Amino acid sequence: QVGLVESGGGLAQAGGSLRLSCAASGRTFSANARGWFRAAPGKDREFVAATQNSAGSTIVAASVKGRFTIARDNDTNTVYLQMDRLKVEDTAVYYCAAGFISQSFMLQRPSSYHSWGQGTRVTVSS
Repeated sequence: QVGLVESGGGLAQAGGSLRLSCAASGRTFSANARGWFRAAPGKDREFVAATQNSAGSTIVAASVKGRFTIARDNDTNTVYLQMDRLKVEDTAVYYCAAGFISQSFMLQRPSSYHSWGQGTRVTVSS
């Protein structure tokens, strides 16, 4: 059984921090790429960050660059999204994804990923 389980969402004040976790099991365990996406109310799902292969190469969306960091623990196959200096506009449901992706430019496309978590809600208040 494949599966991704997110945790760590919740309520934070603007300027605060949260850390999201995404644990993998089954087929997703060996996926070389892991990504984070988010969907704000009334908006399409957008790319946040991704990490590719065991070397941990990463890419981060311009909207969160310098504030969010993605990291991967290869021993537990858990991916983290450290979110600092949160803004109200970061409010969204955050989804973890896994895929077998060979080209870096494909990391930002939701269609590149074959497995998705159920999402964890992040609410940032002013």
